[in-house]
Amino acid sequence: MIDLKQFEVWFITGSQHLYGEETLRQVAEHSQQLAKSLDTASQIPVRVVFKPTVKTPDEIYETIREANNSANCIGLITWMHTFSPAKMWIRGLSILQKPLLHLHTQFNRDIPWNAIDMDFMNLNQSAHGDREFGFMVSRMRLNRKVVVGHWQDEEVLEQINAWTRAAAGWHDWQGAKFARFGDNMRYVAVTEGDKVEAELKFGFSVNTYGIGDLVAVINNITESDIDELIQEYKSSYTVASSLLKGGDKHTSLREAAKIELGLRKFLQDGGFKGFTDTFEDLHGMIQLPGIAAQRLMNQGYGFAGEGDWKTAALVRAFKVMGAGLKGGNAFMEDYTYHFDPENSLVLGSHMLEIDESIASGKPSVEVHPLGIGGKADPVRLIFNVAGGAALNASMIDMGNRFRMLVNEVEAIEPTNELPKLPVARVLWKPLPDMKTACAAWIYAGGAHHTAYSQNLSVEHVQDFATIAGIECVHIGKDTKLGQLRNELKWSEMYYQINKS
Repeated sequence: MIDLKQFEVWFITGSQHLYGEETLRQVAEHSQQLAKSLDTASQIPVRVVFKPTVKTPDEIYETIREANNSANCIGLITWMHTFSPAKMWIRGLSILQKPLLHLHTQFNRDIPWNAIDMDFMNLNQSAHGDREFGFMVSRMRLNRKVVVGHWQDEEVLEQINAWTRAAAGWHDWQGAKFARFGDNMRYVAVTEGDKVEAELKFGFSVNTYGIGDLVAVINNITESDIDELIQEYKSSYTVASSLLKGGDKHTSLREAAKIELGLRKFLQDGGFKGFTDTFEDLHGMIQLPGIAAQRLMNQGYGFAGEGDWKTAALVRAFKVMGAGLKGGNAFMEDYTYHFDPENSLVLGSHMLEIDESIASGKPSVEVHPLGIGGKADPVRLIFNVAGGAALNASMIDMGNRFRMLVNEVEAIEPTNELPKLPVARVLWKPLPDMKTACAAWIYAGGAHHTAYSQNLSVEHVQDFATIAGIECVHIGKDTKLGQLRNELKWSEMYYQINKS
């Protein structure tokens, strides 16, 4: 279980000594009230922690230094209640290592027309205090999110919510480890990438572990543990009769459970947050992990097939960002198309490993031939995915930078049974339409593997990309192909100019 309440964002208010003690007392009271209101807001999933008003360069520096060193602090929310000369912020902002949200708000929503005087004006100076601070952040070329509006406004709370979830996903990547069993699928380009650059840029590491190391752990799993897990399967899913005790495929189910238990132990013992595998490197394994990968993803691990470590890491980030929200996040692949001019659709699926967190209804446990990999028929969960708004996101290595692509889609309830397709599957309409979305994705170099989300918005992904300092390409209802192609060209020029 991923608990976002373990994380904190620090609420820091800027002012100065010019206004006297009475004004500073009111600033402190107002700031405490804002921080408490945000902390108790149902929309915001993390703790919001009040910090004393900063009024000098030293106070600013020390507060930011403490934030950098705090294990639970995942970001800062700053607000200038009064004017806070921004040269005071240079030294502190120069060492900032945590995500930043600039809240451009005001304690009073309305101007008190009949009572307003110069005391009110001196106290409530966000309209130009935040502009002074904003200039310095822009001057220093720091990435941040700017949220504008009254602090009790629902839209403001939702924007802060999106940013805190993105900050939590980013925090989770720092020091994260992902295991790669075997190498990349042979000759495949898009699942490759620079793992050294990724660790420098994103903070997580990816290292390869021999399949024999995993097999050794799998082979030490006890029969009693296998029996216990099979009982869990029987209580959670509809298990095919051939897989039950006495059935001709029961040994396949026991082997699948053994693989799941071994994989989980390997990941837990190594402190990993996700993994990849490939059907081209299974030496010593009887079947490819199917139900094991599906269930481990459902428990919060990142995963992607065929050595795709970038998507495995992204699935894990989505799991963290979407924690506590209705719906799920899963590994996905654009598999095949329905090019009916009146009803164009994408069928999303994979050989085995689609996460049950996005399932509609109770999954079934079945075993079927795979037709690839040369191993025994693997056990897998089979289910349909519910209709509704969703998105697909892909992170790719463009050589001189990483690029995030996100496409909004509308999932469609299946109207056909698909009796001969024994895999988890989802149908969707990509926005703005099939031809535009697919062409835009291909022009942008998007991968066939994605992280599929039912509970995250484009704003979450854009905030995450901003924190990571990477390019983000959005394909949605307003996308025009000509405009997007121009934006890709402009972006290429930007990154060539700003190589450092």
